[in-house]
Amino acid sequence: MNWIEALILGIVQGLTEFLPVSSSGHLEIGKHLLGVEATDNLTFTVVVHGATVLSTIFVFRKDIAQLIAGLFAFKWNEETQYLFKIAASMIPIAIVGVFFKDQVEALFGTDNIMLLVGCMLLITATLLAFTFYARAKDKDVSFKDAFIIGIAQTIAVLPGISRSGSTIATGLLLGNKREAVARFSFLMVLIPILGENVLSLLKNDYSSSTSIGILPVMVGFTGAFVSGLLACNAMIQLVKRGKLIYFALYCAVVGVIAIAFSL
Repeated sequence: MNWIEALILGIVQGLTEFLPVSSSGHLEIGKHLLGVEATDNLTFTVVVHGATVLSTIFVFRKDIAQLIAGLFAFKWNEETQYLFKIAASMIPIAIVGVFFKDQVEALFGTDNIMLLVGCMLLITATLLAFTFYARAKDKDVSFKDAFIIGIAQTIAVLPGISRSGSTIATGLLLGNKREAVARFSFLMVLIPILGENVLSLLKNDYSSSTSIGILPVMVGFTGAFVSGLLACNAMIQLVKRGKLIYFALYCAVVGVIAIAFSL
């Protein structure tokens, strides 16, 4: 993989991690079009995912600082409750990660990956389309809502199902405030992504995955961080304005194209 391919895949990762179009699905499409297996390289995978985590932390740095300060007040305050809601949302993905990780990873190695991605993008499009009719209420995410949103995040392990799209759409359909849902969706993913990266490093031989070269890794990181920063801020505004229907149309078109390429 050269630095141009790394830049393209880094930008794709950063944009699609936050925009409701499925980062895993677009990376598989990118691999297919570029003819590279960059996302199978442990170093590159960890770096670009780490870059998107950092972009999220940067955007929500004030919120995170407030949550940490509230937690260390050692009171059952609003910040502590919020962190426990995030913990509740992590239960479904933790169960899948512990008991079904190998089965999920096997999906990415199937010969019909493009067909799978296309079909799952159509599901993402349908879910996003439903939000057009959602009527947000003046309520924040509850513990029950957090757990249900966590289930939606778990389904998004399938390539082509958007994590941000499924979690935000689920939160909106549950009647939560748009801004509250977007904030919760982005904050809830920090620990799972970091945990997945750590487990990957512990499970795999890191030294054997460094042949990609330092320049492509640095370029991929930069592309993922900058594009992730822009996409995260843009997504918050789009959710507030209820513009997810356009992404539904996009996912439907890309899904049909992916299916056509697989035939």
